[in-house]
Amino acid sequence: MAASASMVVGGKELGVMGEASSPLKQYSGLRPLLGSKQMASCAVRKPNGSSPFPPSLKSRRIRAVASPTVAAPTREKDPKKRIVVTGMGLVSVFGSDADTFYSKLLEGQSGISLIDRFDASSYSVRFGGQIRDFSSKGYIDGKNDRRLDDCWRYCLVAGKRALDDANLGPEVLQSMDRSRIGVLVGSGMGGLTAFSKGVEALIQKGYNKITPFFIPYSITNMGSALLAIDTGLMGPNYSISTACATANYCFYAAANHIRRGEADIMVVGGTEAAILPTGVGGFIACRALSQRNDEPEKASRPWDRSRDGFVMGEGSGVLIMESLEHARKRGATIVAEYLGGAITCDAHHMTDPRSDGLGVSSCIVKSLEDAGVSTEEVNYVNAHATSTLAGDLAEVNAIKKVFKDTSEMKMNGTKSMIGHCLGAAGGLEAIATIKAITTGWLHPTINQNNLEPDVTIDTVPNVKKKHEVNVAISNSFGFGGHNSVVVFAPFMP
Repeated sequence: MAASASMVVGGKELGVMGEASSPLKQYSGLRPLLGSKQMASCAVRKPNGSSPFPPSLKSRRIRAVASPTVAAPTREKDPKKRIVVTGMGLVSVFGSDADTFYSKLLEGQSGISLIDRFDASSYSVRFGGQIRDFSSKGYIDGKNDRRLDDCWRYCLVAGKRALDDANLGPEVLQSMDRSRIGVLVGSGMGGLTAFSKGVEALIQKGYNKITPFFIPYSITNMGSALLAIDTGLMGPNYSISTACATANYCFYAAANHIRRGEADIMVVGGTEAAILPTGVGGFIACRALSQRNDEPEKASRPWDRSRDGFVMGEGSGVLIMESLEHARKRGATIVAEYLGGAITCDAHHMTDPRSDGLGVSSCIVKSLEDAGVSTEEVNYVNAHATSTLAGDLAEVNAIKKVFKDTSEMKMNGTKSMIGHCLGAAGGLEAIATIKAITTGWLHPTINQNNLEPDVTIDTVPNVKKKHEVNVAISNSFGFGGHNSVVVFAPFMP
Protein backbone atom coordinates (compact mmCIF):
# COMPACT_ATOMS: atom_id res chain seq x y z
CA MET A 1 0.00 0.00 0.00
CA ALA A 2 1.18 3.53 -0.70
CA ALA A 3 2.60 5.38 2.28
CA SER A 4 -0.18 7.93 2.15
CA ALA A 5 -3.24 8.89 0.21
CA SER A 6 -4.97 12.20 -0.32
CA MET A 7 -7.85 13.86 -2.04
CA VAL A 8 -7.97 17.35 -3.45
CA VAL A 9 -11.30 19.12 -2.96
CA GLY A 10 -11.85 22.73 -3.82
CA GLY A 11 -8.15 23.24 -4.49
CA LYS A 12 -7.21 22.01 -1.02
CA GLU A 13 -5.66 18.66 -0.26
CA LEU A 14 -7.67 16.57 2.17
CA GLY A 15 -5.04 14.44 3.83
CA VAL A 16 -5.89 10.94 4.94
CA MET A 17 -3.90 8.77 7.23
CA GLY A 18 -1.03 6.90 5.66
CA GLU A 19 -0.40 3.24 6.41
CA ALA A 20 2.72 3.86 8.40
CA SER A 21 1.05 6.23 10.87
CA SER A 22 -2.33 4.56 11.10
CA PRO A 23 -3.40 2.92 14.37
CA LEU A 24 -5.20 0.44 12.11
CA LYS A 25 -1.83 -0.81 10.82
CA GLN A 26 -1.97 -3.49 13.50
CA TYR A 27 -5.12 -5.02 11.98
CA SER A 28 -5.26 -7.43 9.07
CA GLY A 29 -8.75 -8.15 7.89
CA LEU A 30 -11.15 -7.73 10.79
CA ARG A 31 -8.68 -9.26 13.24
CA PRO A 32 -5.55 -7.87 14.87
CA LEU A 33 -2.27 -9.01 13.37
CA LEU A 34 -0.41 -11.69 15.27
CA GLY A 35 1.15 -10.17 18.33
CA SER A 36 -1.63 -7.64 18.92
CA LYS A 37 -3.01 -7.81 22.43
CA GLN A 38 -6.40 -6.54 21.35
CA MET A 39 -9.29 -8.97 21.39
CA ALA A 40 -10.52 -10.22 18.03
CA SER A 41 -13.60 -8.58 16.64
CA CYS A 42 -15.07 -8.78 13.19
CA ALA A 43 -12.40 -11.26 12.14
CA VAL A 44 -12.37 -13.11 8.89
CA ARG A 45 -10.06 -16.07 9.42
CA LYS A 46 -10.19 -19.81 9.04
CA PRO A 47 -9.08 -21.87 12.01
CA ASN A 48 -5.66 -22.36 10.44
CA GLY A 49 -5.20 -18.59 10.23
CA SER A 50 -5.70 -18.24 6.48
CA SER A 51 -8.37 -15.90 5.19
CA PRO A 52 -11.52 -17.50 3.71
CA PHE A 53 -11.70 -14.58 1.29
CA PRO A 54 -9.40 -14.03 -1.71
CA PRO A 55 -6.69 -11.40 -1.14
CA SER A 56 -7.68 -8.00 -2.43
CA LEU A 57 -5.52 -5.74 -4.50
CA LYS A 58 -3.44 -3.25 -2.59
CA SER A 59 -5.12 0.12 -2.27
CA ARG A 60 -3.43 2.62 -4.55
CA ARG A 61 -2.85 6.30 -3.96
CA ILE A 62 -5.92 8.11 -5.18
CA ARG A 63 -6.33 11.75 -6.00
CA ALA A 64 -9.80 13.07 -6.69
CA VAL A 65 -9.35 16.50 -8.19
CA ALA A 66 -12.02 19.19 -8.12
CA SER A 67 -12.01 22.69 -9.53
CA PRO A 68 -9.40 24.93 -7.87
CA THR A 69 -11.97 27.69 -7.40
CA VAL A 70 -15.10 26.69 -5.53
CA ALA A 71 -17.82 29.08 -4.40
CA ALA A 72 -18.99 29.12 -0.80
CA PRO A 73 -21.55 26.37 -0.20
CA THR A 74 -25.18 27.34 -0.61
CA ARG A 75 -28.22 25.30 0.27
CA GLU A 76 -30.97 24.46 -2.20
CA LYS A 77 -33.63 27.18 -2.35
CA ASP A 78 -36.04 25.78 -4.95
CA PRO A 79 -39.07 24.42 -3.01
CA LYS A 80 -39.47 21.75 -5.69
CA LYS A 81 -36.00 20.44 -4.91
CA ARG A 82 -35.80 21.02 -1.17
CA ILE A 83 -36.51 17.73 0.61
CA VAL A 84 -38.29 17.67 3.95
CA VAL A 85 -39.18 14.85 6.33
CA THR A 86 -42.88 14.80 7.16
CA GLY A 87 -43.25 11.44 8.88
CA MET A 88 -41.34 8.68 10.64
CA GLY A 89 -42.19 5.08 11.46
CA LEU A 90 -40.25 2.23 12.99
CA VAL A 91 -40.17 -1.21 14.48
CA SER A 92 -37.41 -1.69 17.04
CA VAL A 93 -36.25 -3.64 20.05
CA PHE A 94 -37.89 -0.83 22.05
CA GLY A 95 -41.25 -1.18 20.31
CA SER A 96 -42.94 0.51 17.37
CA ASP A 97 -43.46 4.03 18.67
CA ALA A 98 -40.84 6.61 17.66
CA ASP A 99 -41.20 8.68 20.85
CA THR A 100 -40.81 5.62 23.08
CA PHE A 101 -37.84 4.48 21.01
CA TYR A 102 -36.01 7.75 21.53
CA SER A 103 -36.96 7.96 25.20
CA LYS A 104 -35.34 4.57 25.77
CA LEU A 105 -32.24 5.75 23.93
CA LEU A 106 -32.06 8.91 26.04
CA GLU A 107 -32.31 6.78 29.17
CA GLY A 108 -29.30 4.79 28.00
CA GLN A 109 -31.25 1.54 28.14
CA SER A 110 -29.77 -1.52 26.45
CA GLY A 111 -32.07 -3.60 24.27
CA ILE A 112 -29.57 -6.46 24.04
CA SER A 113 -30.48 -9.77 25.68
CA LEU A 114 -30.12 -13.53 25.31
CA ILE A 115 -31.77 -14.97 22.22
CA ASP A 116 -34.84 -17.15 22.87
CA ARG A 117 -36.36 -17.19 19.37
CA PHE A 118 -34.45 -20.42 18.72
CA ASP A 119 -32.22 -22.65 20.78
CA ALA A 120 -28.89 -20.85 20.67
CA SER A 121 -27.39 -22.71 23.63
CA SER A 122 -24.77 -24.42 21.47
CA TYR A 123 -23.80 -21.22 19.61
CA SER A 124 -20.66 -19.31 20.51
CA VAL A 125 -22.80 -16.13 20.39
CA ARG A 126 -26.14 -16.37 22.17
CA PHE A 127 -27.45 -12.81 22.37
CA GLY A 128 -28.67 -9.94 20.21
CA GLY A 129 -31.15 -7.10 19.90
CA GLN A 130 -34.09 -9.47 19.45
CA ILE A 131 -37.54 -7.92 19.03
CA ARG A 132 -40.19 -9.38 21.34
CA ASP A 133 -43.95 -8.88 21.64
CA PHE A 134 -44.19 -7.43 18.13
CA SER A 135 -47.73 -6.78 16.97
CA SER A 136 -48.89 -6.00 13.44
CA LYS A 137 -52.52 -5.60 14.48
CA GLY A 138 -54.23 -2.91 12.44
CA TYR A 139 -51.53 -2.97 9.77
CA ILE A 140 -51.46 -6.52 8.32
CA ASP A 141 -54.40 -8.91 8.00
CA GLY A 142 -54.16 -12.16 9.92
CA LYS A 143 -53.70 -14.50 6.94
CA ASN A 144 -50.81 -12.54 5.45
CA ASP A 145 -49.34 -11.91 8.86
CA ARG A 146 -48.94 -15.66 9.41
CA ARG A 147 -47.27 -16.15 6.04
CA LEU A 148 -44.93 -13.19 5.91
CA ASP A 149 -41.27 -13.20 6.78
CA ASP A 150 -40.58 -10.93 9.77
CA CYS A 151 -38.47 -8.72 7.51
CA TRP A 152 -41.58 -7.74 5.55
CA ARG A 153 -43.83 -7.57 8.61
CA TYR A 154 -41.47 -5.01 10.14
CA CYS A 155 -41.36 -3.10 6.84
CA LEU A 156 -45.14 -2.92 6.46
CA VAL A 157 -45.73 -1.76 10.02
CA ALA A 158 -42.93 0.83 9.96
CA GLY A 159 -43.98 2.09 6.53
CA LYS A 160 -47.65 2.44 7.43
CA ARG A 161 -46.82 4.09 10.75
CA ALA A 162 -44.66 6.58 8.87
CA LEU A 163 -47.53 7.32 6.48
CA ASP A 164 -49.90 7.81 9.41
CA ASP A 165 -47.37 10.08 11.09
CA ALA A 166 -47.27 12.19 7.92
CA ASN A 167 -51.09 12.38 7.82
CA LEU A 168 -51.11 10.14 4.77
CA GLY A 169 -53.49 7.47 5.98
CA PRO A 170 -55.67 5.40 3.61
CA GLU A 171 -58.46 7.97 3.29
CA VAL A 172 -56.05 10.80 2.50
CA LEU A 173 -54.12 8.70 -0.01
CA GLN A 174 -57.34 7.86 -1.84
CA SER A 175 -57.69 11.50 -2.86
CA MET A 176 -54.05 11.95 -3.95
CA ASP A 177 -52.18 11.23 -7.17
CA ARG A 178 -50.53 8.02 -5.99
CA SER A 179 -48.49 7.73 -9.18
CA ARG A 180 -46.40 10.55 -7.68
CA ILE A 181 -45.65 8.63 -4.46
CA GLY A 182 -42.90 6.02 -4.49
CA VAL A 183 -41.57 3.38 -2.11
CA LEU A 184 -37.91 2.52 -1.61
CA VAL A 185 -37.29 0.28 1.40
CA GLY A 186 -34.12 -1.78 1.18
CA SER A 187 -32.80 -4.80 3.02
CA GLY A 188 -29.34 -6.22 3.39
CA MET A 189 -30.43 -9.83 3.82
CA GLY A 190 -34.03 -9.98 2.60
CA GLY A 191 -36.48 -12.63 3.78
CA LEU A 192 -33.92 -14.82 5.49
CA THR A 193 -36.47 -16.90 7.41
CA ALA A 194 -38.39 -17.67 4.21
CA PHE A 195 -35.13 -18.54 2.46
CA SER A 196 -33.89 -20.77 5.29
CA LYS A 197 -37.19 -22.65 5.52
CA GLY A 198 -37.26 -23.15 1.76
CA VAL A 199 -33.78 -24.65 1.70
CA GLU A 200 -34.65 -26.83 4.68
CA ALA A 201 -37.76 -28.13 2.91
CA LEU A 202 -35.74 -28.87 -0.22
CA ILE A 203 -33.09 -30.85 1.66
CA GLN A 204 -35.43 -32.73 4.00
CA LYS A 205 -38.51 -33.31 1.85
CA GLY A 206 -37.66 -32.53 -1.78
CA TYR A 207 -38.36 -29.71 -4.20
CA ASN A 208 -42.10 -30.37 -4.42
CA LYS A 209 -42.47 -29.47 -0.74
CA ILE A 210 -41.11 -25.95 -1.19
CA THR A 211 -43.80 -23.34 -0.52
CA PRO A 212 -44.80 -21.13 -3.46
CA PHE A 213 -43.98 -18.16 -1.21
CA PHE A 214 -40.31 -19.22 -0.99
CA ILE A 215 -39.01 -16.99 -3.79
CA PRO A 216 -41.38 -14.00 -3.39
CA TYR A 217 -40.79 -13.72 0.35
CA SER A 218 -37.03 -14.18 0.04
CA ILE A 219 -36.14 -11.53 -2.53
CA THR A 220 -35.09 -8.12 -1.23
CA ASN A 221 -37.52 -5.99 -3.27
CA MET A 222 -40.62 -7.52 -1.70
CA GLY A 223 -40.85 -5.02 1.17
CA SER A 224 -41.27 -2.09 -1.20
CA ALA A 225 -43.62 -4.11 -3.38
CA LEU A 226 -45.90 -5.25 -0.56
CA LEU A 227 -46.10 -1.77 0.92
CA ALA A 228 -47.09 -0.37 -2.48
CA ILE A 229 -49.64 -3.13 -3.05
CA ASP A 230 -51.28 -2.41 0.31
CA THR A 231 -51.37 1.37 -0.18
CA GLY A 232 -51.76 1.75 -3.94
CA LEU A 233 -48.57 3.82 -4.31
CA MET A 234 -47.56 3.67 -7.97
CA GLY A 235 -44.46 5.87 -8.09
CA PRO A 236 -40.82 4.68 -8.27
CA ASN A 237 -40.60 1.35 -6.50
CA TYR A 238 -37.61 -0.90 -5.93
CA SER A 239 -35.10 -1.87 -3.27
CA ILE A 240 -31.39 -1.33 -2.71
CA SER A 241 -29.18 -3.86 -0.98
CA THR A 242 -25.76 -2.56 0.05
CA ALA A 243 -25.35 -4.51 3.27
CA CYS A 244 -25.29 -2.24 6.33
CA ALA A 245 -25.28 0.94 4.22
CA THR A 246 -28.63 0.06 2.64
CA ALA A 247 -31.02 2.56 4.25
CA ASN A 248 -28.79 5.56 3.62
CA TYR A 249 -28.40 4.53 -0.01
CA CYS A 250 -32.20 4.48 -0.18
CA PHE A 251 -32.50 7.99 1.31
CA TYR A 252 -29.99 9.32 -1.19
CA ALA A 253 -31.73 7.69 -4.16
CA ALA A 254 -35.22 8.72 -2.99
CA ALA A 255 -34.19 12.36 -2.61
CA ASN A 256 -32.88 12.35 -6.16
CA HIS A 257 -36.20 10.99 -7.48
CA ILE A 258 -37.91 13.99 -5.88
CA ARG A 259 -35.30 16.47 -7.09
CA ARG A 260 -35.61 15.18 -10.65
CA GLY A 261 -39.37 15.65 -10.51
CA GLU A 262 -40.16 11.93 -10.71
CA ALA A 263 -42.04 11.87 -7.40
CA ASP A 264 -43.52 14.25 -4.85
CA ILE A 265 -43.26 11.85 -1.92
CA MET A 266 -41.05 8.83 -1.21
CA VAL A 267 -41.64 6.26 1.53
CA VAL A 268 -38.07 5.25 2.23
CA GLY A 269 -35.85 3.35 4.66
CA GLY A 270 -34.55 -0.10 5.54
CA THR A 271 -35.76 -3.33 7.12
CA GLU A 272 -34.06 -6.44 8.51
CA ALA A 273 -34.86 -9.60 10.48
CA ALA A 274 -31.77 -11.80 10.62
CA ILE A 275 -31.70 -12.99 14.24
CA LEU A 276 -32.25 -16.62 13.36
CA PRO A 277 -29.95 -19.62 13.04
CA THR A 278 -28.78 -18.80 9.52
CA GLY A 279 -28.11 -15.14 10.26
CA VAL A 280 -26.40 -15.59 13.61
CA GLY A 281 -24.49 -18.63 12.41
CA GLY A 282 -23.33 -16.82 9.29
CA PHE A 283 -21.90 -13.86 11.20
CA ILE A 284 -20.31 -16.22 13.72
CA ALA A 285 -18.59 -17.90 10.78
CA CYS A 286 -17.21 -14.49 9.79
CA ARG A 287 -16.10 -14.10 13.41
CA ALA A 288 -17.80 -10.73 13.25
CA LEU A 289 -19.72 -10.77 16.53
CA SER A 290 -18.97 -9.95 20.13
CA GLN A 291 -18.82 -13.06 22.30
CA ARG A 292 -19.62 -11.35 25.61
CA ASN A 293 -22.31 -13.91 26.45
CA ASP A 294 -22.06 -13.31 30.19
CA GLU A 295 -22.85 -9.59 29.84
CA PRO A 296 -24.98 -9.12 26.69
CA GLU A 297 -26.09 -5.59 27.61
CA LYS A 298 -22.43 -4.53 27.79
CA ALA A 299 -21.33 -6.19 24.57
CA SER A 300 -21.91 -3.32 22.14
CA ARG A 301 -19.35 -0.70 23.19
CA PRO A 302 -18.26 1.54 20.32
CA TRP A 303 -14.80 3.12 20.71
CA ASP A 304 -14.20 1.35 24.01
CA ARG A 305 -10.84 -0.39 24.15
CA SER A 306 -12.42 -3.67 25.30
CA ARG A 307 -14.85 -3.95 22.34
CA ASP A 308 -14.72 -7.33 20.61
CA GLY A 309 -17.20 -7.19 17.72
CA PHE A 310 -20.69 -6.06 16.87
CA VAL A 311 -24.03 -7.22 18.23
CA MET A 312 -26.81 -8.24 15.86
CA GLY A 313 -30.04 -6.26 15.91
CA GLU A 314 -33.20 -6.12 13.82
CA GLY A 315 -36.11 -3.87 12.93
CA SER A 316 -37.16 -1.27 10.40
CA GLY A 317 -36.89 2.49 10.08
CA VAL A 318 -38.85 4.46 7.48
CA LEU A 319 -39.08 8.17 6.65
CA ILE A 320 -41.57 10.09 4.54
CA MET A 321 -39.46 12.34 2.31
CA GLU A 322 -41.31 15.01 0.39
CA SER A 323 -40.65 18.08 -1.71
CA LEU A 324 -41.11 21.26 0.28
CA GLU A 325 -43.52 22.56 -2.34
CA HIS A 326 -45.78 19.51 -2.03
CA ALA A 327 -45.60 19.46 1.77
CA ARG A 328 -46.67 23.09 1.93
CA LYS A 329 -49.53 22.57 -0.50
CA ARG A 330 -51.06 19.82 1.63
CA GLY A 331 -50.32 21.57 4.93
CA ALA A 332 -48.01 18.86 6.21
CA THR A 333 -46.13 19.14 9.48
CA ILE A 334 -42.42 19.34 8.66
CA VAL A 335 -40.19 17.49 11.11
CA ALA A 336 -36.74 18.21 9.65
CA GLU A 337 -34.97 18.80 6.37
CA TYR A 338 -32.85 16.40 4.36
CA LEU A 339 -30.06 18.55 2.93
CA GLY A 340 -28.12 15.99 0.92
CA GLY A 341 -26.07 12.85 0.87
CA ALA A 342 -23.39 10.86 -0.90
CA ILE A 343 -22.28 7.31 -1.62
CA THR A 344 -18.78 6.01 -2.37
CA CYS A 345 -16.86 2.74 -2.42
CA ASP A 346 -13.61 1.87 -0.64
CA ALA A 347 -12.58 -0.38 -3.57
CA HIS A 348 -10.36 -2.19 -1.09
CA HIS A 349 -11.68 -5.37 0.56
CA MET A 350 -14.93 -7.27 1.12
CA THR A 351 -15.03 -6.70 4.87
CA ASP A 352 -12.10 -4.50 5.94
CA PRO A 353 -12.26 -0.70 6.02
CA ARG A 354 -9.46 1.20 4.33
CA SER A 355 -6.91 2.08 6.99
CA ASP A 356 -6.38 5.50 5.36
CA GLY A 357 -10.11 6.28 5.61
CA LEU A 358 -10.24 7.76 2.11
CA GLY A 359 -13.54 6.15 1.08
CA VAL A 360 -15.29 7.46 4.18
CA SER A 361 -13.71 10.91 4.25
CA SER A 362 -14.47 11.49 0.57
CA CYS A 363 -18.06 10.38 1.17
CA ILE A 364 -18.46 12.91 3.99
CA VAL A 365 -17.00 15.67 1.81
CA LYS A 366 -19.29 14.80 -1.10
CA SER A 367 -22.35 14.69 1.17
CA LEU A 368 -21.61 18.20 2.45
CA GLU A 369 -21.13 19.44 -1.10
CA ASP A 370 -24.47 17.93 -2.08
CA ALA A 371 -26.08 19.50 1.00
CA GLY A 372 -24.55 22.92 0.39
CA VAL A 373 -23.07 23.21 3.88
CA SER A 374 -19.58 23.83 5.18
CA THR A 375 -17.69 21.62 7.61
CA GLU A 376 -17.99 24.36 10.24
CA GLU A 377 -21.79 24.05 10.25
CA VAL A 378 -21.82 20.38 11.26
CA ASN A 379 -21.93 19.83 15.03
CA TYR A 380 -23.40 16.34 15.38
CA VAL A 381 -22.48 12.95 13.93
CA ASN A 382 -24.61 9.86 14.38
CA ALA A 383 -21.77 7.46 13.74
CA HIS A 384 -21.80 4.02 12.15
CA ALA A 385 -19.83 2.86 15.22
CA THR A 386 -20.43 -0.89 15.14
CA SER A 387 -18.06 -1.77 18.02
CA THR A 388 -15.48 -3.49 15.82
CA LEU A 389 -11.77 -2.96 16.35
CA ALA A 390 -10.82 -1.62 12.93
CA GLY A 391 -14.11 -0.05 11.85
CA ASP A 392 -14.59 2.26 14.82
CA LEU A 393 -11.13 3.79 14.49
CA ALA A 394 -11.28 4.07 10.70
CA GLU A 395 -14.49 6.10 10.95
CA VAL A 396 -13.15 8.42 13.64
CA ASN A 397 -9.94 9.01 11.71
CA ALA A 398 -11.93 9.94 8.60
CA ILE A 399 -14.16 12.31 10.58
CA LYS A 400 -11.15 14.04 12.12
CA LYS A 401 -9.55 14.49 8.70
CA VAL A 402 -12.63 16.23 7.32
CA PHE A 403 -13.53 18.30 10.38
CA LYS A 404 -10.38 20.09 11.50
CA ASP A 405 -11.99 21.53 14.63
CA THR A 406 -14.16 19.06 16.53
CA SER A 407 -14.20 20.91 19.84
CA GLU A 408 -17.91 21.73 19.53
CA MET A 409 -18.89 18.47 17.83
CA LYS A 410 -20.80 15.62 19.45
CA MET A 411 -20.75 12.06 18.14
CA ASN A 412 -22.72 9.08 19.41
CA GLY A 413 -23.39 5.43 18.62
CA THR A 414 -27.01 4.26 18.54
CA LYS A 415 -25.83 0.67 18.06
CA SER A 416 -24.50 0.64 21.62
CA MET A 417 -28.11 0.15 22.73
CA ILE A 418 -30.01 -1.53 19.88
CA GLY A 419 -27.21 -3.48 18.22
CA HIS A 420 -26.39 -3.45 14.53
CA CYS A 421 -29.62 -3.71 12.55
CA LEU A 422 -27.78 -4.29 9.26
CA GLY A 423 -29.87 -2.98 6.35
CA ALA A 424 -32.27 -1.27 8.77
CA ALA A 425 -29.50 0.44 10.76
CA GLY A 426 -29.46 3.65 8.73
CA GLY A 427 -33.25 3.93 8.93
CA LEU A 428 -33.41 3.66 12.69
CA GLU A 429 -30.37 5.91 13.09
CA ALA A 430 -31.88 8.55 10.81
CA ILE A 431 -34.88 8.65 13.13
CA ALA A 432 -32.54 8.96 16.13
CA THR A 433 -30.72 11.79 14.34
CA ILE A 434 -33.94 13.63 13.57
CA LYS A 435 -35.15 13.15 17.15
CA ALA A 436 -31.90 14.71 18.34
CA ILE A 437 -32.68 17.70 16.13
CA THR A 438 -36.27 18.08 17.31
CA THR A 439 -35.74 17.42 21.04
CA GLY A 440 -32.38 19.12 21.56
CA TRP A 441 -31.12 16.05 23.42
CA LEU A 442 -28.47 13.59 22.29
CA HIS A 443 -28.71 10.01 23.47
CA PRO A 444 -25.60 8.58 25.11
CA THR A 445 -23.19 6.03 23.77
CA ILE A 446 -23.34 3.46 26.53
CA ASN A 447 -20.59 1.14 27.77
CA GLN A 448 -17.97 3.88 27.47
CA ASN A 449 -15.55 2.85 30.19
CA ASN A 450 -12.11 2.95 28.57
CA LEU A 451 -12.14 5.13 25.48
CA GLU A 452 -9.58 4.67 22.72
CA PRO A 453 -7.00 7.47 23.03
CA ASP A 454 -7.40 8.40 19.35
CA VAL A 455 -11.09 9.20 19.93
CA THR A 456 -10.88 12.85 20.89
CA ILE A 457 -14.44 13.80 19.85
CA ASP A 458 -17.14 13.93 22.56
CA THR A 459 -18.94 10.56 22.26
CA VAL A 460 -21.69 11.53 24.74
CA PRO A 461 -20.47 8.80 27.10
CA ASN A 462 -23.09 6.95 29.18
CA VAL A 463 -25.36 9.95 29.92
CA LYS A 464 -27.50 12.03 27.54
CA LYS A 465 -26.51 15.62 26.76
CA LYS A 466 -28.39 18.75 25.82
CA HIS A 467 -27.19 19.93 22.42
CA GLU A 468 -28.69 22.23 19.82
CA VAL A 469 -28.03 20.55 16.50
CA ASN A 470 -27.15 22.88 13.66
CA VAL A 471 -26.38 20.31 10.95
CA ALA A 472 -26.14 16.56 11.52
CA ILE A 473 -24.65 13.76 9.47
CA SER A 474 -25.53 10.09 9.80
CA ASN A 475 -22.98 7.54 8.59
CA SER A 476 -23.57 3.98 7.39
CA PHE A 477 -20.98 1.65 5.89
CA GLY A 478 -21.35 -1.90 4.61
CA PHE A 479 -19.47 -5.03 3.64
CA GLY A 480 -18.12 -4.57 0.14
CA GLY A 481 -16.73 -1.15 0.99
CA HIS A 482 -20.06 0.65 0.57
CA ASN A 483 -20.00 4.09 2.22
CA SER A 484 -22.98 6.38 2.70
CA VAL A 485 -23.54 9.67 4.50
CA VAL A 486 -26.79 11.64 4.75
CA VAL A 487 -27.20 15.19 6.06
CA PHE A 488 -30.15 16.44 8.14
CA ALA A 489 -30.89 19.82 9.72
CA PRO A 490 -33.71 21.67 11.47
CA PHE A 491 -36.21 22.96 8.93
CA MET A 492 -35.82 26.66 8.23
CA PRO A 493 -38.70 28.13 6.13
